[in-house]
Amino acid sequence: MRRLSAKEVPYPYRFGWFDWFCLWYPPGWLILFNRHWQHYKPDPDGWNWLEYLLFLLPGGFYLALLIRWLRLGGRSPRANPTPPDPDYQQRFRAEVLAAIVQRHFRAELHGLENLPEKSPVIMAMNHAGMCFPWDFVSVGLLLSQKRDWFVQPLAHSIFFDHPWLRWWLPSGWSQVLGGVRADADSFEAAIEAGAVLLYAPEGWRGLAKGWRQRYQLATFDPSFVRLSIRHRVPVLPVVCLGSEFLHPFTVNIKRLARWLGMPLFPISPLVLVFVLFPSMGVWASWTRLRYSLQPLWHPWEDELEPSRSETYQLAEKLRSRLQTLIDDLRSKTR
Repeated sequence: MRRLSAKEVPYPYRFGWFDWFCLWYPPGWLILFNRHWQHYKPDPDGWNWLEYLLFLLPGGFYLALLIRWLRLGGRSPRANPTPPDPDYQQRFRAEVLAAIVQRHFRAELHGLENLPEKSPVIMAMNHAGMCFPWDFVSVGLLLSQKRDWFVQPLAHSIFFDHPWLRWWLPSGWSQVLGGVRADADSFEAAIEAGAVLLYAPEGWRGLAKGWRQRYQLATFDPSFVRLSIRHRVPVLPVVCLGSEFLHPFTVNIKRLARWLGMPLFPISPLVLVFVLFPSMGVWASWTRLRYSLQPLWHPWEDELEPSRSETYQLAEKLRSRLQTLIDDLRSKTR
Protein backbone atom coordinates (compact mmCIF):
# COMPACT_ATOMS: atom_id res chain seq x y z
CA MET A 1 0.00 0.00 0.00
CA ARG A 2 1.39 3.39 -1.03
CA ARG A 3 1.98 5.83 1.76
CA LEU A 4 0.63 9.32 1.23
CA SER A 5 2.73 12.40 1.62
CA ALA A 6 1.50 14.90 4.17
CA LYS A 7 0.43 17.23 1.32
CA GLU A 8 -2.11 14.68 0.08
CA VAL A 9 -4.09 14.64 3.36
CA PRO A 10 -6.80 17.32 3.11
CA TYR A 11 -7.10 18.25 6.80
CA PRO A 12 -4.48 18.77 9.53
CA TYR A 13 -4.16 16.81 12.75
CA ARG A 14 -5.97 18.58 15.57
CA PHE A 15 -5.54 17.92 19.28
CA GLY A 16 -8.65 16.53 20.98
CA TRP A 17 -9.13 15.93 24.70
CA PHE A 18 -7.46 12.51 24.46
CA ASP A 19 -4.38 14.03 22.80
CA TRP A 20 -4.06 16.67 25.53
CA PHE A 21 -4.38 13.94 28.12
CA CYS A 22 -1.59 11.96 26.40
CA LEU A 23 0.59 15.07 26.32
CA TRP A 24 0.44 15.46 30.11
CA TYR A 25 0.40 11.74 31.01
CA PRO A 26 3.92 10.35 30.36
CA PRO A 27 2.90 6.91 28.96
CA GLY A 28 0.81 8.74 26.35
CA TRP A 29 3.62 10.30 24.29
CA LEU A 30 4.04 7.10 22.29
CA ILE A 31 0.29 7.19 21.54
CA LEU A 32 0.62 10.76 20.21
CA PHE A 33 3.48 9.81 17.88
CA ASN A 34 1.60 6.84 16.42
CA ARG A 35 -1.81 8.55 16.19
CA HIS A 36 -0.28 11.47 14.30
CA TRP A 37 1.44 9.09 11.88
CA GLN A 38 -1.78 7.15 11.28
CA HIS A 39 -3.61 10.38 10.47
CA TYR A 40 -1.30 11.01 7.51
CA LYS A 41 -0.02 7.55 6.57
CA PRO A 42 -1.91 4.24 6.17
CA ASP A 43 -0.48 1.82 8.73
CA PRO A 44 -2.42 -1.50 8.84
CA ASP A 45 0.28 -3.06 11.06
CA GLY A 46 0.15 -0.22 13.59
CA TRP A 47 -1.40 0.03 17.03
CA ASN A 48 -5.18 0.34 17.44
CA TRP A 49 -7.49 1.99 19.98
CA LEU A 50 -7.76 -0.94 22.40
CA GLU A 51 -3.98 -1.25 22.50
CA TYR A 52 -3.56 2.48 23.03
CA LEU A 53 -5.83 2.37 26.09
CA LEU A 54 -3.79 -0.50 27.54
CA PHE A 55 -0.63 1.66 27.30
CA LEU A 56 -2.10 3.84 30.04
CA LEU A 57 -2.39 1.03 32.62
CA PRO A 58 0.49 -0.41 34.68
CA GLY A 59 1.76 -3.44 32.79
CA GLY A 60 -0.85 -2.93 30.08
CA PHE A 61 1.74 -2.41 27.37
CA TYR A 62 2.73 -6.08 27.57
CA LEU A 63 -0.87 -7.18 27.00
CA ALA A 64 -1.18 -4.69 24.12
CA LEU A 65 2.00 -6.12 22.61
CA LEU A 66 0.59 -9.65 22.79
CA ILE A 67 -2.74 -8.60 21.27
CA ARG A 68 -1.00 -6.82 18.42
CA TRP A 69 1.31 -9.80 17.79
CA LEU A 70 -1.70 -12.14 17.60
CA ARG A 71 -3.56 -9.65 15.37
CA LEU A 72 -0.62 -9.63 12.94
CA GLY A 73 -0.63 -13.42 12.75
CA GLY A 74 2.34 -14.01 15.05
CA ARG A 75 4.81 -11.81 13.17
CA SER A 76 6.56 -8.49 13.60
CA PRO A 77 5.34 -5.31 11.87
CA ARG A 78 6.55 -5.22 8.28
CA ALA A 79 9.60 -3.17 7.42
CA ASN A 80 8.59 -0.42 5.03
CA PRO A 81 11.50 1.90 4.17
CA THR A 82 10.25 5.24 2.89
CA PRO A 83 12.05 8.38 1.71
CA PRO A 84 12.23 11.59 3.75
CA ASP A 85 9.03 13.62 3.70
CA PRO A 86 9.73 17.31 4.49
CA ASP A 87 5.98 18.05 4.54
CA TYR A 88 5.34 15.43 7.20
CA GLN A 89 8.36 16.58 9.19
CA GLN A 90 6.97 20.12 9.16
CA ARG A 91 3.50 19.01 10.26
CA PHE A 92 4.79 16.67 12.96
CA ARG A 93 6.86 19.47 14.41
CA ALA A 94 4.06 22.02 14.28
CA GLU A 95 1.26 19.73 15.45
CA VAL A 96 2.98 17.53 18.07
CA LEU A 97 6.57 18.46 18.84
CA ALA A 98 5.96 22.16 19.40
CA ALA A 99 3.68 21.46 22.37
CA ILE A 100 6.19 19.03 23.94
CA VAL A 101 9.27 21.18 23.37
CA GLN A 102 7.67 24.43 24.52
CA ARG A 103 5.66 23.14 27.48
CA HIS A 104 7.76 20.22 28.75
CA PHE A 105 11.35 21.10 27.84
CA ARG A 106 10.96 24.92 27.74
CA ALA A 107 13.61 25.07 25.03
CA GLU A 108 15.48 28.32 24.35
CA LEU A 109 17.74 29.25 21.42
CA HIS A 110 20.46 31.85 22.04
CA GLY A 111 23.08 33.37 19.75
CA LEU A 112 20.77 33.78 16.75
CA GLU A 113 23.20 36.27 15.23
CA ASN A 114 25.45 33.26 14.47
CA LEU A 115 22.75 31.37 12.55
CA PRO A 116 23.65 31.30 8.83
CA GLU A 117 21.12 32.36 6.22
CA LYS A 118 21.61 29.37 3.93
CA SER A 119 22.58 25.72 3.90
CA PRO A 120 24.43 23.38 3.77
CA VAL A 121 25.80 23.46 7.28
CA ILE A 122 26.94 20.89 9.84
CA MET A 123 25.65 21.61 13.35
CA ALA A 124 28.03 20.02 15.85
CA MET A 125 26.48 19.76 19.33
CA ASN A 126 27.27 18.06 22.63
CA HIS A 127 24.99 15.10 23.40
CA ALA A 128 23.66 13.77 26.71
CA GLY A 129 20.50 12.48 28.35
CA MET A 130 20.74 8.65 28.34
CA CYS A 131 17.31 8.43 26.65
CA PHE A 132 15.39 9.32 23.47
CA PRO A 133 17.45 12.13 21.82
CA TRP A 134 15.23 15.03 22.83
CA ASP A 135 18.18 17.44 22.81
CA PHE A 136 18.49 16.95 19.03
CA VAL A 137 14.76 16.79 18.35
CA SER A 138 14.15 20.04 20.22
CA VAL A 139 16.89 22.06 18.53
CA GLY A 140 15.64 20.78 15.16
CA LEU A 141 12.23 22.24 15.95
CA LEU A 142 13.66 25.59 17.07
CA LEU A 143 15.78 25.86 13.93
CA SER A 144 12.85 25.05 11.64
CA GLN A 145 10.96 27.92 13.29
CA LYS A 146 13.83 30.36 12.55
CA ARG A 147 14.75 29.15 9.05
CA ASP A 148 12.79 27.38 6.34
CA TRP A 149 15.08 24.36 6.62
CA PHE A 150 14.57 20.61 6.36
CA VAL A 151 16.81 19.69 9.29
CA GLN A 152 18.20 16.15 9.23
CA PRO A 153 19.74 14.53 12.33
CA LEU A 154 22.50 11.97 11.91
CA ALA A 155 21.15 8.90 13.74
CA HIS A 156 22.53 5.55 14.86
CA SER A 157 21.40 2.52 12.84
CA ILE A 158 19.31 1.38 15.83
CA PHE A 159 16.72 4.02 14.85
CA PHE A 160 16.39 2.37 11.43
CA ASP A 161 16.98 -1.35 11.94
CA HIS A 162 16.48 -2.50 15.52
CA PRO A 163 13.53 -4.96 15.63
CA TRP A 164 12.33 -3.66 19.00
CA LEU A 165 11.88 -0.15 17.64
CA ARG A 166 9.34 -1.38 15.07
CA TRP A 167 7.02 -2.30 17.95
CA TRP A 168 7.18 1.20 19.41
CA LEU A 169 7.19 3.50 16.39
CA PRO A 170 5.84 3.12 12.83
CA SER A 171 8.07 1.44 10.28
CA GLY A 172 9.98 4.08 8.34
CA TRP A 173 9.35 6.77 10.97
CA SER A 174 13.00 7.81 11.27
CA GLN A 175 13.53 8.00 7.49
CA VAL A 176 10.37 10.02 6.85
CA LEU A 177 11.38 12.54 9.52
CA GLY A 178 14.71 13.03 7.76
CA GLY A 179 17.04 10.84 9.81
CA VAL A 180 20.40 10.17 8.14
CA ARG A 181 22.05 6.86 8.92
CA ALA A 182 25.30 7.36 10.83
CA ASP A 183 27.66 5.83 8.29
CA ALA A 184 30.23 7.48 6.05
CA ASP A 185 28.32 7.04 2.76
CA SER A 186 25.01 8.41 4.07
CA PHE A 187 26.79 11.28 5.82
CA GLU A 188 28.63 12.29 2.67
CA ALA A 189 25.53 11.93 0.44
CA ALA A 190 23.57 14.25 2.74
CA ILE A 191 26.35 16.85 2.66
CA GLU A 192 26.55 16.70 -1.14
CA ALA A 193 22.76 17.22 -1.30
CA GLY A 194 23.07 20.45 0.67
CA ALA A 195 21.55 19.22 3.93
CA VAL A 196 21.38 20.94 7.28
CA LEU A 197 22.82 18.14 9.42
CA LEU A 198 22.55 17.80 13.18
CA TYR A 199 25.65 15.94 14.29
CA ALA A 200 26.92 14.72 17.66
CA PRO A 201 30.73 14.55 17.46
CA GLU A 202 30.73 12.51 20.68
CA GLY A 203 28.46 9.87 19.09
CA TRP A 204 27.00 7.29 21.47
CA ARG A 205 29.89 7.98 23.84
CA GLY A 206 28.20 11.26 24.71
CA LEU A 207 24.73 9.83 25.20
CA ALA A 208 26.03 6.93 27.31
CA LYS A 209 28.57 8.78 29.47
CA GLY A 210 26.24 8.76 32.47
CA TRP A 211 25.37 11.12 35.27
CA ARG A 212 28.84 11.49 36.81
CA GLN A 213 30.41 12.69 33.56
CA ARG A 214 27.39 14.60 32.28
CA TYR A 215 29.32 17.86 31.85
CA GLN A 216 32.48 16.28 30.43
CA LEU A 217 32.65 16.06 26.64
CA ALA A 218 33.73 12.65 25.31
CA THR A 219 36.27 12.31 22.48
CA PHE A 220 35.07 13.83 19.19
CA ASP A 221 34.93 11.69 16.05
CA PRO A 222 36.80 13.76 13.41
CA SER A 223 34.77 12.55 10.39
CA PHE A 224 32.71 15.76 10.31
CA VAL A 225 35.92 17.81 10.10
CA ARG A 226 37.13 15.84 7.07
CA LEU A 227 33.77 16.25 5.29
CA SER A 228 33.60 19.93 6.17
CA ILE A 229 37.02 20.52 4.60
CA ARG A 230 36.39 18.29 1.57
CA HIS A 231 33.07 19.93 0.66
CA ARG A 232 33.73 23.42 2.08
CA VAL A 233 30.71 23.16 4.39
CA PRO A 234 30.87 25.37 7.51
CA VAL A 235 30.43 23.94 10.99
CA LEU A 236 28.00 25.62 13.40
CA PRO A 237 29.08 24.68 16.96
CA VAL A 238 26.21 24.46 19.45
CA VAL A 239 26.33 24.05 23.23
CA CYS A 240 23.31 22.53 24.97
CA LEU A 241 22.69 22.70 28.72
CA GLY A 242 19.79 20.93 30.38
CA SER A 243 19.97 17.70 28.38
CA GLU A 244 21.77 16.05 31.29
CA PHE A 245 18.47 16.14 33.23
CA LEU A 246 16.43 14.30 30.58
CA HIS A 247 17.12 11.01 32.41
CA PRO A 248 19.00 11.97 35.60
CA PHE A 249 21.02 9.81 38.01
CA THR A 250 21.63 7.21 35.30
CA VAL A 251 24.37 4.64 34.75
CA ASN A 252 24.94 2.56 31.64
CA ILE A 253 24.99 -1.24 32.07
CA LYS A 254 27.26 -2.15 29.16
CA ARG A 255 26.93 -5.93 29.42
CA LEU A 256 23.12 -5.80 29.18
CA ALA A 257 23.38 -3.32 26.31
CA ARG A 258 25.62 -5.71 24.33
CA TRP A 259 23.30 -8.66 25.07
CA LEU A 260 20.27 -6.73 23.75
CA GLY A 261 22.15 -5.39 20.72
CA MET A 262 21.83 -1.80 21.94
CA PRO A 263 24.48 0.91 22.36
CA LEU A 264 23.40 1.62 25.94
CA PHE A 265 21.17 0.24 28.70
CA PRO A 266 20.37 3.00 31.22
CA ILE A 267 19.57 2.18 34.84
CA SER A 268 18.17 4.83 37.20
CA PRO A 269 15.53 5.30 39.93
CA LEU A 270 12.99 5.65 37.10
CA VAL A 271 13.55 2.07 35.92
CA LEU A 272 10.66 0.66 37.96
CA VAL A 273 8.29 3.15 36.32
CA PHE A 274 9.60 2.22 32.87
CA VAL A 275 9.10 -1.48 33.63
CA LEU A 276 5.44 -0.82 34.46
CA PHE A 277 4.96 1.58 31.52
CA PRO A 278 7.30 0.61 28.64
CA SER A 279 5.56 3.14 26.38
CA MET A 280 7.47 5.78 28.38
CA GLY A 281 10.57 4.83 26.37
CA VAL A 282 10.11 8.04 24.34
CA TRP A 283 9.40 10.18 27.41
CA ALA A 284 11.96 12.24 29.34
CA SER A 285 12.02 14.24 32.57
CA TRP A 286 11.10 17.90 32.76
CA THR A 287 14.02 20.21 32.12
CA ARG A 288 14.97 23.49 30.47
CA LEU A 289 16.97 22.97 27.28
CA ARG A 290 19.17 25.97 26.54
CA TYR A 291 21.03 26.11 23.24
CA SER A 292 23.86 28.54 22.56
CA LEU A 293 24.85 28.98 18.90
CA GLN A 294 28.52 29.82 18.35
CA PRO A 295 30.20 31.60 15.41
CA LEU A 296 30.60 29.54 12.24
CA TRP A 297 33.81 27.54 12.01
CA HIS A 298 35.58 26.96 8.69
CA PRO A 299 38.15 24.21 9.37
CA TRP A 300 39.70 24.54 5.91
CA GLU A 301 41.05 27.95 6.92
CA ASP A 302 43.22 26.19 9.51
CA GLU A 303 44.31 23.27 7.33
CA LEU A 304 43.79 23.01 3.56
CA GLU A 305 44.65 19.32 3.33
CA PRO A 306 45.09 18.00 6.87
CA SER A 307 46.58 14.62 7.60
CA ARG A 308 44.69 12.11 9.73
CA SER A 309 46.47 13.25 12.90
CA GLU A 310 45.86 16.92 12.05
CA THR A 311 42.14 16.18 11.59
CA TYR A 312 42.04 14.68 15.08
CA GLN A 313 43.79 17.78 16.40
CA LEU A 314 41.20 20.06 14.76
CA ALA A 315 38.36 18.01 16.29
CA GLU A 316 40.09 18.15 19.67
CA LYS A 317 40.49 21.91 19.27
CA LEU A 318 36.72 22.28 18.86
CA ARG A 319 36.05 19.86 21.74
CA SER A 320 38.28 21.89 24.05
CA ARG A 321 36.58 25.11 22.98
CA LEU A 322 33.08 23.75 23.63
CA GLN A 323 34.16 22.28 26.97
CA THR A 324 35.30 25.74 28.06
CA LEU A 325 31.97 27.21 26.93
CA ILE A 326 30.03 24.59 28.90
CA ASP A 327 32.06 25.33 32.03
CA ASP A 328 31.55 29.08 31.58
CA LEU A 329 27.79 28.75 30.99
CA ARG A 330 27.44 26.56 34.07
CA SER A 331 29.25 29.16 36.17
CA LYS A 332 26.94 31.91 34.90
CA THR A 333 23.89 29.76 35.57
CA ARG A 334 24.94 29.23 39.16
